[in-house]
Amino acid sequence: MSVRSLIWLILLATFMTWSYWSMIRMPGESYDGAFHPLTTEEETLRDELQRHVYVLAAEIGERNVFRRGTLDLAADYIEAEFQEAGYEVERQAYDVRDTTCYNVIAELRGHTRPDEIIVVGGHYDSVMGSPGANDNATGTAAVLALARRFADREPDRTIRFVALTNEEPPFFQTGNMGSLVYARMLRERRDNIVAMMSLETIGYYSDEPGSQRYPPLFRLLYPSTGHFIGIIGNVRSRHLVRDAVSTFRETTDFPSEGAAVPGWIPGVGWSDHWSFWRQGWPAIMFTDTALFRYPHYHRASDTPDQIDYDRFARVVMGIERVIEDWAGMAR
Repeated sequence: MSVRSLIWLILLATFMTWSYWSMIRMPGESYDGAFHPLTTEEETLRDELQRHVYVLAAEIGERNVFRRGTLDLAADYIEAEFQEAGYEVERQAYDVRDTTCYNVIAELRGHTRPDEIIVVGGHYDSVMGSPGANDNATGTAAVLALARRFADREPDRTIRFVALTNEEPPFFQTGNMGSLVYARMLRERRDNIVAMMSLETIGYYSDEPGSQRYPPLFRLLYPSTGHFIGIIGNVRSRHLVRDAVSTFRETTDFPSEGAAVPGWIPGVGWSDHWSFWRQGWPAIMFTDTALFRYPHYHRASDTPDQIDYDRFARVVMGIERVIEDWAGMAR
């Protein structure tokens, strides 16, 4: 072997080692024990999450531009829930196909670093033909429940809870995607976004062996059972991913897997965090990886009875602790 070939092999091995430790290998260990019974607080959260999912996916149902009435009903419901929690609510309106659409925003102002902003968001629209219980009434329900839980607290940083619209096709990753409309407005205002968290399909879990699938190669690195929550970001957001994984694993007895990998890999950028990447901000996604696990993904059978509300509540409690750390709050 020539000296040049040896040097290239050393460089390749160094890069692969760095890639593993910075992008794949995460701090701490995924929880692998039995679940404790839900506490009274967790039971209350579970019931609240279930109520939101049933209103959005059963009472309101399919909600998108092509069903304007239900999309408006969902926005009205979200606004009323934010207001009931004590927030002044902002609506960002924009027109799509002669329909006015709304991103609905509630802000908790930071006390010591108010100009450093954390965005916690989830889209409330559903794909055509689906009531969207997991995709994404679960994410919206979590945004609403988290907003209520933080309402009377005093974070160092500002937290914005945002219900976003038009994430689903045909608007996904286009100029009409609600999160991109919102992120562009923030960039124009020169807001200082230090972190964005997208909550996307976080309610379905399975203990069945082989229930989890992946893009090629990833199946060699991650579990084949779909019982965990995924914490995902691009390479540029790797420090945010690692921080979130570390806090979640330290504080929450629930299986978790993290990855900070190139955004072009299928599924990695398939939610509203993508819009914040486009503006140059670090952003991550909490997800049950529905595309690779959920048999009712984008189907009419994505109904509220498919959700595991006990596990859903455990995950949201863990997400709350991550936000606390990001916002500089003592637990």
